[in-house]
Amino acid sequence: MVFTQKRSSVIQFKTKLDVFLANNAKEDVCDFKIAGSWLEQSCIVYAGETKNIVALMHKKHTVQSDLIGKDNFMVTVYPNMDYAFIAALVVILDEINGDSDD
Repeated sequence: MVFTQKRSSVIQFKTKLDVFLANNAKEDVCDFKIAGSWLEQSCIVYAGETKNIVALMHKKHTVQSDLIGKDNFMVTVYPNMDYAFIAALVVILDEINGDSDD
């Protein structure tokens, strides 16, 4: 296991997830926080409980995505962050929010 994600609260109008790395067994303070709006199709990834932004994501609307439903995301990853880790967070966030639409 690399990390776990949990919703910050049960009732949410905007998406808020706490991310805990595998070595954070206590899970009392999150290692990363994701905040965003799936209606606006964007999110910000913060380092822990700080306001330090480590990545930004928004859904890119193209003819292809609108006609055949192929999703495209624009992701800005700040220096010293693992691109694969941020991509995994975006995919999981998409799956979580996609499940709520079904």
